[in-house]
Amino acid sequence: VQLQASGGGLVQAGGYLRLSCAASGSIFSINHMGWHRQAPGKQRELVAGITSAGSTNYANFMKGRFTISREKAKNTVYLQMHSLKPEDTGVYYCNARDSLYVYWGQGTQVTVSS
Repeated sequence: VQLQASGGGLVQAGGYLRLSCAASGSIFSINHMGWHRQAPGKQRELVAGITSAGSTNYANFMKGRFTISREKAKNTVYLQMHSLKPEDTGVYYCNARDSLYVYWGQGTQVTVSS
């Protein structure tokens, strides 16, 4: 499974970004996709996830600002991020899971200026 993340960038506080993660390869076995992020000097943490059935989960501090969705036909998962804050700055990593492995994309940088 290969994951290609895109959509990061520099945005002012209060702004919006949409991240995309396109999956390719042996994707038929994937049952969950999601996003984690890693801020400078901190551990990687969950942002949001979505199952193959469409169920979603979010980190508590993301709720109401971020929305995860998917487009099955394109094997792509999106993360819409509204009302961005400087503390949202970090590298955002897409991941996918099957019954055996967790796959990671290369990450996309999100920088929110105050």
